[in-house]
Amino acid sequence: MPESEKPAPSTESQSVYLRFKQAFGDSKSMSRLKLRQSRIPTGESVPYGLGRDPRGISSVLDALTGDLGWNGALAKSDLMLAWKEIAGVDTAEHSHPTGITDSVLTVQCDSTAWATQLRHMRTMIMTRIVQEFPEAGIESVRFLAPDAPSWKRGSRSIPGRGPRDTYG
Repeated sequence: MPESEKPAPSTESQSVYLRFKQAFGDSKSMSRLKLRQSRIPTGESVPYGLGRDPRGISSVLDALTGDLGWNGALAKSDLMLAWKEIAGVDTAEHSHPTGITDSVLTVQCDSTAWATQLRHMRTMIMTRIVQEFPEAGIESVRFLAPDAPSWKRGSRSIPGRGPRDTYG
């Protein structure tokens, strides 16, 4: 039936339906290709389209870690593993990083002399950390000397100052 012979719509809903049918086409008369193209949202990739070239695994993993927010944690882990390169081989034999808390890298040293030596090297170490691992977010380095010996040993120790209370 030609368009001119069709009866005029009697209700508002019929007129809206006919306008939509005219604007978007009849679903029965659409070809498969048009149906498939109408289902693909804009901006989504299509075969043989733009952005479909293969990418290297490193760029894929970089994008994944960035999307998941892992860059900071991975940079901190890399920093801990690269301590020998940051501090130097000789220095790294007498010190090791123990952890990162509140943007502070904590390094345990073998002796107070090594802790003092590393404190003198603090600016050089911080410069290398900031240059090589900016995503780690390290703001300071704390060097710990070994703990002093404790006089509190054994099951019969009592509270107080210990053997020092009789001095002087």
